[in-house]
Amino acid sequence: MSRRRGAAPARPARSARTPRAARLAASSRTPAADLKSRIERREAQLAVIGLGYVGLPLAVEFGHAGFRVFGIDIDEGRVARLLKGRSYVQDVATRDVRELVRSGHLRPTTDFSVLRRADAVNVCVPTPLSKQKDPDVSYIVAAAKQIRDHLHRGMLVVLESTTYPGTTTELILPLLEETGMKVGRDFFLVFSPERVDPGNPRFNTRNIPKVLGGVTPACTEVALALYRQRLEHVVPVSSPQVAEMVKLLENTFRSVNIGLVNELALMCARMKIDVWEVIEAAATKPFGFMPFYPGPGLGGHCIPVDPFYLSWKARASGFEARFIELAGHVNSHMPEHVVDLVAESLNRRGLAVRGSKVLVLGVAYKADIDDTRESPSLDIMQTLVDRGARVEYSDPHVPTLSFGGRRLRSVTLGAKRLKTYDCVVIATAHRTFDLGEVLRHARGIVDTRNALRGRRSAKIVRL
Repeated sequence: MSRRRGAAPARPARSARTPRAARLAASSRTPAADLKSRIERREAQLAVIGLGYVGLPLAVEFGHAGFRVFGIDIDEGRVARLLKGRSYVQDVATRDVRELVRSGHLRPTTDFSVLRRADAVNVCVPTPLSKQKDPDVSYIVAAAKQIRDHLHRGMLVVLESTTYPGTTTELILPLLEETGMKVGRDFFLVFSPERVDPGNPRFNTRNIPKVLGGVTPACTEVALALYRQRLEHVVPVSSPQVAEMVKLLENTFRSVNIGLVNELALMCARMKIDVWEVIEAAATKPFGFMPFYPGPGLGGHCIPVDPFYLSWKARASGFEARFIELAGHVNSHMPEHVVDLVAESLNRRGLAVRGSKVLVLGVAYKADIDDTRESPSLDIMQTLVDRGARVEYSDPHVPTLSFGGRRLRSVTLGAKRLKTYDCVVIATAHRTFDLGEVLRHARGIVDTRNALRGRRSAKIVRL
């Protein structure tokens, strides 16, 4: 329709801006508002340092959300595999890696200089223990120094690596402020603990609630904006220290309760009581009880490690965490108890551990995954070797294993092979194991997982 003669020209819609007006509006925004806007428009570029069991799934989720993600790792082999479109993490499909690398939404590299182009960086590096069971934060410090050297105004830094309360503000913040920039104004710093359960078909990076705590409210706001682009539920807390303690509480809770049932298992063995039956009966109570189960020891990165981070920090604060340390003591001695059960199984047939041939079923730390970190199976194998046994292993998820300075290969199960072992230890109950075949053909069995539940045989020794 033509405009009436003499009528004023129509005003542009309020949302429409000239390029000059847009530039003026952008220049008047704070770094926090500007970064939030870039995140919400998916224009922000992201970086993830450490492409392991935590970092790679996170990088893939951000890539699926439409962000361009630099995946940084010092392991050239990992980066080479990703550049070829191959995944080495069980919970990340090779198909997803291939598509994201081809589209440019995932750019694996060993070059930290790409941080100059990143608007947000997530640190997902290892946090092991020293030989003295003290926290080793060297990987965190190394990553923080790289970020400091490439820090720019408006950058968000998120630490996801599990660590002791105070790490974010006492260790990382001073390093970043060496640049002269101010947290909450020029850059944003947050702690958000990883929550990963390898092999869990129900819960993954996207649907596990994400806790985060910023050094300032602006830090928290920006991190919320980032995670809400892909994750289903984000839980802000008041500070990084609270978020750091949340992670340690979660895993210490499990460690202490597993320590309790492990000690109960040792007690029941002395009293000739079936601990598995006791736990299952107790679990029928609909309130005030949560079942935990005994096992050959703790595995994975979190539960065997995190309680020591907490007890170390407690000692540094003048507090003795006796309850936590006692649970750690009980759990760490379970592999030795399993070897005692192997000796019991052999003794029933007049055999000694020395010179006997023992097969360990499962070297991953939990069923149906390929992760051997801190696996109690390795401690069981080493203790058996120290006592003079000849040890082999079978694990379909771990075809080769570096052990005792040499490379072992997983053996294939079968009736003929099972009959050659004096004892078979069920250390990890993978679903692919034919336990009926094991029961038929093994001479003696130590069942540490109640995998042969309900089956009766004189050849079984149960934990």
